[in-house]
Amino acid sequence: QAPARAAWRSVLAVPPRAGLAWRPSRCGSSAAEAPATKVEDDSFLRWFLLLIPVTAFGLGTWQVQRRKWKLKLIAELESRVMAEPVPLPADPLELKNLEYRPVRVRGYFDHSKELYMMPRTMVDPAREAREAGRLSSSVQSGAHVVTPFHCTDLGVTILVNRGFVPRKKVNPDTRQKGQIEGDVELVGIVRLAETRKPFVPENNPERNHWHYRDLEAMAKFMGTDPIFIDADFKSTVPGGPVGGQTRVTLRNEHAQYIVTWYGLCAATSYLWAKKFLRGTRGT
Repeated sequence: QAPARAAWRSVLAVPPRAGLAWRPSRCGSSAAEAPATKVEDDSFLRWFLLLIPVTAFGLGTWQVQRRKWKLKLIAELESRVMAEPVPLPADPLELKNLEYRPVRVRGYFDHSKELYMMPRTMVDPAREAREAGRLSSSVQSGAHVVTPFHCTDLGVTILVNRGFVPRKKVNPDTRQKGQIEGDVELVGIVRLAETRKPFVPENNPERNHWHYRDLEAMAKFMGTDPIFIDADFKSTVPGGPVGGQTRVTLRNEHAQYIVTWYGLCAATSYLWAKKFLRGTRGT
């Protein structure tokens, strides 16, 4: 029997395979770590998703402040336009503080020179109020006629936007009746230079088509000082351009943005609470 037992020992003593090593099982610890990892992931997701309603609330509050600022700016511009006219200052640097302020000038037009800001539509508050909300309107396209005006009391020549004419009246030969001669006194709104907005074409002095107010280029083209005013509606004469073409209305869409952001905040807050707080109450 001793030799038989020795033979069985040699059979059972199987050598281990190369590259393999025995390690104790970790099934118990993996099962314990899995719930902890899931809790950490859920906690991170919960607070990360909470950023959506918080950010939306912050943007809505910011738009409230922006709306207050815009309404204040609009009111300030309207008060400037409605102020009593003051004499045009002799120092051009003073004009920087007078934008949208009415000024009174006296002198005469030089109708041998004109430049045209186009395309433009006529400012008509009554028509715009009637057609508000309509899909179509009776807007007529045309141009603003800008003419050199020599101020006899100051000895300077400025640019005066006399107003709107339809396309068929852009040629001055078609409106000779409105080319007033001699000394006149008129009131105009001071306008400063503006930068070209996106998608607005470049000015074309060769064709005398001007799309935005580049005072330095306009003054050089016409041989005047870089001073620009919009003549008021009272300056309109029969057969001439229609004055009063100053728009003081600024875009004010902040109320829509307020509704959008606060609405998004409310919706995402509800979804977040439904997802995460309902489960908390049940525990």
